[in-house]
Amino acid sequence: MKTILLTHSPSRLCLLPSMLLAALPTFASEAASAEDIQPLQQVQVSASLIPLGVADSANQGTVTAKQLENRPLLRTGELLEAVPGLIVTQHAGDGKANQYFARGFNLDHGTDFRTTVMGMPVNLPTNAHGQGYSDLNFLIPELVSTIQYKKGTYYAEEGDFSAAGAAAFDYVRQLAQGLLSVEAGQNRFHRILVANSTPLADGTLLYALERAGQDGPWDTPEDYKRVNGVLSYSWARGDDDLRLTAMGMHSSWNSTDQVPQRALNSGLIGRYGALDPTDGGETSRYSLSGDWTRRYADGIGKVNAYFIKSRLDLFSNVTYVLDDPEHGDQFHQAESRQILGLNGERAWQHALGPFASETSIGVQLRQDRLSPVGLYLSEARRRLSTVREDDVTERSGALYLSNSTSWTPWLRTVAGLRSDRYTFDVDSDTAANSGKVDAVINSPKFTAIFTPGKNAELYLNWGRGFHSNDARGVTGTVDPKTGLAVDGDGAPIARATPLVKATGKEAGLRLVGLVPGLQTTIAAWQLDLDSELIFIGDAGTTEAGRPSRRHGVELTNFYSPAKDWIIDANLAWSHARFSDSDAAGKFIPGSINRTASVGVSGESGQWSGGVRLRYFGARALVEDDAIRSPSSTLVNMKLGYRLAANLKLTVEVLNLLDRRVSDIDYYYESQLAGEAAPVADIHTHPGEMRTLRAGLAWRF
Repeated sequence: MKTILLTHSPSRLCLLPSMLLAALPTFASEAASAEDIQPLQQVQVSASLIPLGVADSANQGTVTAKQLENRPLLRTGELLEAVPGLIVTQHAGDGKANQYFARGFNLDHGTDFRTTVMGMPVNLPTNAHGQGYSDLNFLIPELVSTIQYKKGTYYAEEGDFSAAGAAAFDYVRQLAQGLLSVEAGQNRFHRILVANSTPLADGTLLYALERAGQDGPWDTPEDYKRVNGVLSYSWARGDDDLRLTAMGMHSSWNSTDQVPQRALNSGLIGRYGALDPTDGGETSRYSLSGDWTRRYADGIGKVNAYFIKSRLDLFSNVTYVLDDPEHGDQFHQAESRQILGLNGERAWQHALGPFASETSIGVQLRQDRLSPVGLYLSEARRRLSTVREDDVTERSGALYLSNSTSWTPWLRTVAGLRSDRYTFDVDSDTAANSGKVDAVINSPKFTAIFTPGKNAELYLNWGRGFHSNDARGVTGTVDPKTGLAVDGDGAPIARATPLVKATGKEAGLRLVGLVPGLQTTIAAWQLDLDSELIFIGDAGTTEAGRPSRRHGVELTNFYSPAKDWIIDANLAWSHARFSDSDAAGKFIPGSINRTASVGVSGESGQWSGGVRLRYFGARALVEDDAIRSPSSTLVNMKLGYRLAANLKLTVEVLNLLDRRVSDIDYYYESQLAGEAAPVADIHTHPGEMRTLRAGLAWRF
């Protein structure tokens, strides 16, 4: 089995201290002194088998390139489904950020689940389309070395958007061989990738260039086009490690958004039809980043800096002629953004009285400048008028402290404190919506980890976290459509809470080695959100959400029965309800209730492959649970055959059983041409039919 070096934060998961190594399975009972603390040691693990004494919770894990190699993928964003209990779907064109579901959340396009790539944040606050918008289409799967994931509010290094969880993608620094991959499939799917690395001076230069596209099964061809590139230089000397990376992605597409069930039932459109064939979008993302790591005798220091420039133009029509029977209801959401950020952390081993301990101190700085971010009315992608247009500067700074101390051979604690300060500065075309707001939030964390035996570890976690709200909602007091200081119900428009508190609790158990190659974790969790206040990008206004409580149980199994074979089986159940009293009901629309996934992958001789089953449970679509979305089950398969030492043929069959399922469902009012009044209906985006793809990969 391929081994990997853990690179998780805080640093004890990157370079595990010798004190924790000693705790596997025993811990030296003698008192520790500063002179006794030895240099950090590298710990290698096989795939996702994480040794006891490393993780801070039962839901923390690492997905390796080996696990991803034989994983069938319909969309790039489905890499996140390697995180147990997380579901990835789409409700529009493939160039748009995916929809994510986890831990009782419909996470929309990323709110409450934080993603990073090589230390750079992916979630976009004050986004034109949705708060925390997380577009992963710039990822190149063949370059991903690890996905390190964790769920809950218990980690001092995780800040905004991480209430449900977080995932950190890292890229390889070099390739053993160059790669030329050519893929083709139904619906004009095509993808070409060339990637290689070469020695340069005292380091390694890595490059990759990808071009992909497809039409999909849609009656209006998607005409999705994506160009993606990576250029990275890594250099290591002595205790220093440096990596500089440039990345760039541009894509465009036509979009078939969700459609009302009545239009399908009446035959107005077919299953893959669109009511506004001019919907679609264009987006780009370019970045420069640098990572520097230094190993000291007593610990490690890390600095990550980045600059990101992105654009988004999105045309959508989800109510058809409800507001404008003459021109239709299409709207244009657009933004131009620049992000500048810096992350730094210093961790060291030391004595805490007679106990061995490790402390980490970190700082995170970020600035987003949007000039402008806007919402416009449009027809056939032709702008008709401006609903609102704003220049926004959003700054954040965080300082965090985390300490891990082993008190006995069977007890370790992790205590942390995080403090975040935000500044929202909005210059709006409506003066009453301009303003500057400062906000501070403090987030304490605490974990107790018990090791009752050599095969088990028990975790008790508690922590506070948060998510930020859209800057325009934080400063706005006027409806940009009406110019009034009241909403459609006549209620005064209130400014959104800048930073919304989340409080999480969890009890978990990790079992390792009871059966050789098997790791099982089980966790029972609870999460309280003070409010789900969000900015409604489709309307340009804020909407006051209600407080909520979610709780659930997750069971994760990872089993490697033999070399190069992996079996995983994951179950997740959650219960999501509003925690206040309201006649409308307590159910949170779109909240996920049950998920399950089972996967088998492996290699034998010239053959390799993987099969995955994913169950996406039914969901309430309205507060009283009177309307529900049906569940869905999909099976995907990937099969590979090595034609020669350096040449491999792969075949993917996506939706192997050709199930007629929905990717996502909503319930709201819309109006079709010819209808005299709005109609409340389920609006659905169908899953794609059985799809066949094939590829040739040449290693050189």
